Amino acid sequence: MQQQPILYNVQLDILSMTDDIQSFEESTVVLTDDAGRFLPCQVEQRFDVNDQEYLLLLPIDAPIEIFVWQTEADEDEVLVDIEEDQIDLVFPTAKAVLAEQNLVLQRSAITLTAAGEVPEAEEENCLTLELEELDEAGNPITEEFQILATCFFKDQEYTLCTPIEPLLIFAYRNADGNLEIVTPELFQLIRDGIEEKLFDLFE
Repeated sequence: MQQQPILYNVQLDILSMTDDIQSFEESTVVLTDDAGRFLPCQVEQRFDVNDQEYLLLLPIDAPIEIFVWQTEADEDEVLVDIEEDQIDLVFPTAKAVLAEQNLVLQRSAITLTAAGEVPEAEEENCLTLELEELDEAGNPITEEFQILATCFFKDQEYTLCTPIEPLLIFAYRNADGNLEIVTPELFQLIRDGIEEKLFDLFE
């Protein structure tokens, strides 16, 4: 399973975002990408590190991941994220399947999302995937997902999931006043300051 680096279940996307659509209200911002896709987010926290304001954002709608079964060299089957170009092909089918649960699949920025009420997670509908990244102790990082549905496209089975833990996004305002996502490189530079702030906030 290939994903961007995650810390505190924070996805660090190397994307430049702006809030051209402007905020719905003071506690909400809308991130947009170069393709014109947008992602409404709730501002969970604001804090300063090295005289720079950072925002901790939570998508308003449920993040959605689409996985596909893939056979590896040892013939074991594993679930992996589908590639960006596959999303456009599978999207209509996935949208129709989620619509049966009164969920509206959206081609939003950073991550697919689903508007509507996600059913309560049950143990039999959850799975744990092992990421490629390792923690500080050298152990594989895992992430839990709730399976919402499965669908077939061209005889290939796809699994539609939402993460159990909230997807939190770090962002900051650049010199032009636009929001940008904190890149992995920048995160490493400010990591100690951010961890200290988060520890104080959640203590």
